[in-house]
Amino acid sequence: MATPPSWETSNDDYEYVPLRLPPEVTRVSASMRLAIQAEFGGWELSRVRAYTDGSRRVLLRRRKTAVLPVPEPGL
Repeated sequence: MATPPSWETSNDDYEYVPLRLPPEVTRVSASMRLAIQAEFGGWELSRVRAYTDGSRRVLLRRRKTAVLPVPEPGL
């Protein structure tokens, strides 16, 4: 899914994931879903855009983790 042009997602420190919440998702349900993502996936809310049809676009972000090299056997 494409993000709105004003949303910056090219950052070396963070990875981003855009979500679309349909109009039938209530605010309470949306906040619970996002809280679960934050708790278990390490995501934080970066942006929210609400549309007149009731849908929302959400941009989540989390810090990129450095991949540590796997040590060679015997070292």
